[in-house]
Amino acid sequence: MYRCALLAFAASTVCISAQAQVHRPFPVQALRGELVVLQTPQVSLNGQPARLAPGARLRGDTHLLLQPASVAGQKLIVHYTIEPSSGMLMDVWVLNPAELANKTWPRTPQEAASWAFEPATQTWTKR
Repeated sequence: MYRCALLAFAASTVCISAQAQVHRPFPVQALRGELVVLQTPQVSLNGQPARLAPGARLRGDTHLLLQPASVAGQKLIVHYTIEPSSGMLMDVWVLNPAELANKTWPRTPQEAASWAFEPATQTWTKR
């Protein structure tokens, strides 16, 4: 019985480690920024007031959905997309250490328009 419990613990540890290393493909229109959840749907994005769109998804660094209230007041480095018709935040991903290591990521639509994106490697290069 002890062996089974030990194996179950080891397997769960491996699963948690694997979750933390999940490779998340970000869309080409995703930008990087600093997000602070104020009082949902009010947020601060790069120091400017913004709003979460109805149905917006906030994913943590392990790709699990987060309730905005659970991270209220924290400064988070994120990738995000904007809903085109309303200008509200639609998808937000809190970055994990591996994603943060990828320093070259556009912060504005103008940067994204002038850089080249490689979806397979999730990297941007300045032209």
